[in-house]
Amino acid sequence: MERWPFVTLKSFAIPTFITVLMGLCVLMFIYPAAYLAAALRGLAIWWDVLFPSLFPFFIISEVLLGFGIVHLIGTLLDPFMKPIFRIPGSGGFVAAMGYVSGYPIGAKLTAKLWEQQMVSRDEGERLVAFTTSSDPIFLIGAVSIGFFHNPGIVPILAIAHYGGGFLVGIIMRFHGDRPLQETHSVSPSSSKPRSNRLRDAIRAMHKARVADGRNVGELIQEAIQSSLKLIIVVGGLVVFFSVFLELLTQANIMMGLYFIIEHALSFMGMPPALSKSLVGGIFEVTLGARYAGEPITSIPLSFKVASAAFILSWGGLSVHAQIASILHSTNLRYWPFMMARFIHGILAACLVLVLWKPIAGGLDSQSTMVPFDMPIQTNFHSPQGFINNLVIFIILLFAMALLSIIFNVFISLLIRLRHAFGK
Repeated sequence: MERWPFVTLKSFAIPTFITVLMGLCVLMFIYPAAYLAAALRGLAIWWDVLFPSLFPFFIISEVLLGFGIVHLIGTLLDPFMKPIFRIPGSGGFVAAMGYVSGYPIGAKLTAKLWEQQMVSRDEGERLVAFTTSSDPIFLIGAVSIGFFHNPGIVPILAIAHYGGGFLVGIIMRFHGDRPLQETHSVSPSSSKPRSNRLRDAIRAMHKARVADGRNVGELIQEAIQSSLKLIIVVGGLVVFFSVFLELLTQANIMMGLYFIIEHALSFMGMPPALSKSLVGGIFEVTLGARYAGEPITSIPLSFKVASAAFILSWGGLSVHAQIASILHSTNLRYWPFMMARFIHGILAACLVLVLWKPIAGGLDSQSTMVPFDMPIQTNFHSPQGFINNLVIFIILLFAMALLSIIFNVFISLLIRLRHAFGK
């Protein structure tokens, strides 16, 4: 008797993907004007927002890697990053760049560290899980002022989003196997004096620079080429998801998703009217955040901000596709990143609701909204915004270096006390 072949989920992936693409082609013929407008809208978002905000940071990160700056920072931040997040100190550089410049910088730098064998697979998956976030310029200028017309929500939204990311980093430290060398409470490297650590950091930077071997011209040229390839991939995915979402809307397929989310929200005791922003945010961050900021008086402001926090932390399938395309060249898996994004979204939304009264209780009245109407695609990634991001990046690195020094001193004191009482 012939046995049925074993069927797995992967065996359905390619046929399902082909079916979806064929369906999209049919919808493109049915709604040509809508799909063309959506494609142009996605292209405008990429050119006006993503290209000027991400491309310079792509190049800067590549050049810093080539100069060995990451090795310098990594050696200095080891005492801070390893005990808390179980990742090397070089992850501090990735975290600072990721939080300042937004997605998908964290994934790009993590992939680079993996290629240079500076992180293992588990460490890379932990790192990319909590360094993928919205940049401050988008959170403040686009979401808080541009969509909500309410600068008063900036503190609560920032605390929820970035605080949730920090909590995700702590949660993800339990992801993966625990090597034997990590079971010790104090590692030899973390007990080094500060002067020795600084000397080792400079040596590590020099060694990495010599090993790289490229001159400045070659380094900049290859950084531009690599960054252009990635930013074009990002643009293609943005245009694709813009068209995809518009075609689903035109075909009324989105109504089914709205229906499901509305009932789920009602079951949890939350306003069903949030379904529009959440469904939009599942696919694309900008669209979901814009819907969350719409002046719907039937939804309390706290729930609208919680919805925006979830959307920013989840990232949207467009960002997920960008991350997956970057991780494809490594052995880092996508599913830990996806689970971390969902956990980050839940944590951020809960932080907004829990901290709303002590931090933003006076904003419950919609009358606090200020008139502020500017085109989001063009006003929030100016040269001044780029300079502000660089300043924030330097401040974050300085803060992490300071914390690393404090950790180093504290661990050294513990070692001395243990030796003193052990005698």
